[in-house]
Amino acid sequence: MVHLDVPAVTSGPAVGSLVAGIGSIVVSLVVICFGVGGARLGGAWAAGAFTVPGSLAGAAAIVAGLLARRQIRRAAPPPAVRFTGNGIAVAGISCGAVGLLLSLLGLGLALLLQLA
Repeated sequence: MVHLDVPAVTSGPAVGSLVAGIGSIVVSLVVICFGVGGARLGGAWAAGAFTVPGSLAGAAAIVAGLLARRQIRRAAPPPAVRFTGNGIAVAGISCGAVGLLLSLLGLGLALLLQLA
């Protein structure tokens, strides 16, 4: 029996996780800027509005990264497609966690400055 060698493919969820994680960090920086810069002008409202997509993108990056790692670890018989990108998935999980944390900390800082 002849098996064709199928080249390894980068996992789509791993790439999506990294993109969502980086997007989450960018949005969290917007949250911090609105919270600190517009503290006297009601910046907590704008920071709160941007916290929602930043947190959702961070959570999505974490979930997609975990799914990608599961896909990459799964053993496949020779004619099936093998997936690579474990490092990309780990980077996506890390960026998503940092973006989620920064969004929540930025909202907390915005609320603290608004009340002070």
